[in-house]
Amino acid sequence: MSTQQPEPETQEAPQDPEMKGAESPVDQRERESGMADQTSVDDANLEGETVHIKVFRYDPEVEAKQEPRFDDFHVPFTKGMTVLDAVMYARDEYDSSLTFRHSCRQAVCGSDAFFVNGKQQLGCKTQIADLEQPVRIEPLPHQEVVKDLVVDMEHFYDQMHAVEPYFQNEDTPDASALEEQRQSRENREKIKMSTRCIWCASCVSSCNIAAGDNQYLGPAAINKAYRFAMDEREPEEIKEHRLRIIEQEHGVWRCQTQFSCTEVCPKDIPLTEHIQALKREAVKKNLKFW
Repeated sequence: MSTQQPEPETQEAPQDPEMKGAESPVDQRERESGMADQTSVDDANLEGETVHIKVFRYDPEVEAKQEPRFDDFHVPFTKGMTVLDAVMYARDEYDSSLTFRHSCRQAVCGSDAFFVNGKQQLGCKTQIADLEQPVRIEPLPHQEVVKDLVVDMEHFYDQMHAVEPYFQNEDTPDASALEEQRQSRENREKIKMSTRCIWCASCVSSCNIAAGDNQYLGPAAINKAYRFAMDEREPEEIKEHRLRIIEQEHGVWRCQTQFSCTEVCPKDIPLTEHIQALKREAVKKNLKFW
């Protein structure tokens, strides 16, 4: 098998002949600032321009693509273009083999979480105009890459399910009586932010502890545990059961309060704050810590 890295597949969109040879606003700023390839641009200045994206490529089933590399695409900019719009254009117009996940395109499904210019972000939520060029798009770190921008999410889902992410109440009301399981307004406010998790795994991929400890539950799973442990409708014995899950050796005490998970969460969930709250609850219950 050849170990030589294939030449990058560079494809450019057609340009207006009248624009050839003319210095664009982007080029002008590059020259004035002395920056070779990193340019800060705004939406207005990108009208009629192309956007340079560098997309991570890897395919273990194709010999020529088994060596990871970046492909360059120049995508015509349209107002409001997101990172997901750009990679979809590259796939549809230049290379149909470019593989990535996406679904709702409304920052709800969490399937299009990428590593964009060195930060975990949702492709459908991130505006191209807000990014420096070339826009570097990679799969989420700390997870095995299946192909191109697709990572293996199985371990992440296992960790999420490990905290039993569903409501448990032995005092289930009589369905025939249509009785409600009421929750106070104050308790609803307490857990409101934790319910916004969309399982995108951005927080886990930003966590240094999760990167070094594959058994660590991770911020997403602990946040899910917080959502139910703090719900007043679950009985006290269930809450203690949840605390015993999260206070295990690879649980909540592994967190070193680095706030990286909170910084990248696309739903603005105060993950570190929730982790700290569960630590306090564990101490109150006289549970062990590591």
